[in-house]
Amino acid sequence: METTERNAREMMRERTLVLVKPDGVMRGLTCQILQRFEQAGLKIVGLKILRTTRSQLDNHFPQSEEWILGMGQKTLDTCAEYDIDPMEILNTRDPREIGEIIKEWNYLYLMMGPVVAVVFEGIHAIDVVRKLVGHTLPYRADPGTIRGDFSINSPDLANVAGSACKNLVHASANREEAEQEIQCWFSQKELISWERADEFLMFLLGENIEHTEQKEVNHD
Repeated sequence: METTERNAREMMRERTLVLVKPDGVMRGLTCQILQRFEQAGLKIVGLKILRTTRSQLDNHFPQSEEWILGMGQKTLDTCAEYDIDPMEILNTRDPREIGEIIKEWNYLYLMMGPVVAVVFEGIHAIDVVRKLVGHTLPYRADPGTIRGDFSINSPDLANVAGSACKNLVHASANREEAEQEIQCWFSQKELISWERADEFLMFLLGENIEHTEQKEVNHD
């Protein structure tokens, strides 16, 4: 039984990073956004509000050639989908040059105001958070997701306006990314281990465990 409970507790310790971006903070949506995750059974083990620096974002964002090219190609795809000439708004059709432009827009976006950084912990925390956040592009996010309910931006408008597509929230994509991003935003001493009141009832109190009341009935 001790091994079973230990394994169950280990499964519940998965952690992920969430950033409420400046548009979410400045629109007064922080509490509503965090509430979505807490209602889904996740708990906050790290929380801070801060203004980001360029050096911090250098550690947060990937710096690989593949990532830069990927952003550039996505932007070209968006331009093609909405019949936008990239030369008119970006002065280039080169995916790498466009990727560098988009990267800078993302930096400026996250430095335009305060960011709320949060570490959530719980079973399947990474996948649960991604599901609740919704599609990266707000207009493709399903109703009921954070971006689907609250986002008011679109990539084509953002490209024409010369800014990042403001989508309220960042969430780690996988375990490797979560570990790297948590280390970027939090020191180990800023993360607190604690137990939610419902954890034992929902996850650790198995139906096959003999309850105290049951034992008393059998004894009589």
